[in-house]
Amino acid sequence: MEERPGLKYLTFLLLLALVVAALAAWAFYAPIGPAAGTSDEAATYVDIAPGTGTKAIAAQLEEAGVLRSRYAFDLLRVVKGGKLIAGEYRFNQPATASQVYARMIRGDVYTIPVTIPEGYNIFEIAQAVEAAGLGSREAFLAAERSQIGLVADLDPRATSLEGYLFPDTYRFGRHATPEQMVGAMVRRFRQVAAQLGLTPGGPGNEIARTVTLASLVEKEVSQDTERPLVAGVFSNRLAQGIPLATDPSVIYAALLEGRYRGAIYASDLESASLYNTYRHAGLPPGPISNPGVAALKAALAPARTDYLYFVADAEGHSRFSATLKEHTQQVEAYRRALHQATPASVQHEPVHAHAQHQSARALHQAARARALHQSAHSRAKHRATR
Repeated sequence: MEERPGLKYLTFLLLLALVVAALAAWAFYAPIGPAAGTSDEAATYVDIAPGTGTKAIAAQLEEAGVLRSRYAFDLLRVVKGGKLIAGEYRFNQPATASQVYARMIRGDVYTIPVTIPEGYNIFEIAQAVEAAGLGSREAFLAAERSQIGLVADLDPRATSLEGYLFPDTYRFGRHATPEQMVGAMVRRFRQVAAQLGLTPGGPGNEIARTVTLASLVEKEVSQDTERPLVAGVFSNRLAQGIPLATDPSVIYAALLEGRYRGAIYASDLESASLYNTYRHAGLPPGPISNPGVAALKAALAPARTDYLYFVADAEGHSRFSATLKEHTQQVEAYRRALHQATPASVQHEPVHAHAQHQSARALHQAARARALHQSAHSRAKHRATR
């Protein structure tokens, strides 16, 4: 029996529909892209600029080899809807068109994490940024100096962004500029400062002074519960015109002048830098690190005590004293504990240059007992953190 022409046509249409369906399924569901486990260096990156239309995005993805068909992506847009988020996407394994589309709806953009611990200074932050592959140390330091306008309302006399680059974990795109990075860190500082009531024009707030004091507290003690006490010691000394005599500020002065050698030497203690809190009474001219929340809270509300001294103990805590006599006893107790806990092979290491300097001064200037005991305090603190 001869097959009717209409049946042939229907059979052709059915076969054509099956072929089209197979091609569509292939375009939608067959993964494409780099092999699984491709390294970051060999991965495919597609940077979608803000404002790019769906058709242009689809074409960009197809040209990059992460879509089999731009038309499949267009169809997904019609069926699924949603807002496609701009940014750089990393593809390091095969993916279907639907998976690619879902990533762009979620905004699963590629970023590099950079963690800034509490107490990092600008030099340490710059090194962390460089280690993350986000630019050179020098470029970051140049940006934090050139962008001081970001904190003009917080600290009109600031010469850098030190103190205002808030410690946190940040995620930046591969092409983030140093200016964008410091901007993000300052914005985070402002958010936290506002939560603490530390805002321009706030009642009783002197932001620069608070941040500077907090930066010293951050570097001097690691126990959050002790930070208000340390802030109280500094406040008491400031009120009485006694030099703060803190090693971290002396180290910072040496860092600024590019002469820090990993230890404090006699020449560092004689430096004319205003950050040398052995020679100059009062706070240094600016922060020496970037303090976290606990240190900022301590600076805003120092503990009210009569303490003027503190020294580390063998357990890593601090012992506080109101008198020079009590402080001397605490220092001697720390030395004995350290001697008992230290192997003989370590006990014979060279005396720290700071200690040598201050001991000599004590022998020849007995009248300057306070300087001697401040040296003992700082020397003990320095040894405890080494």
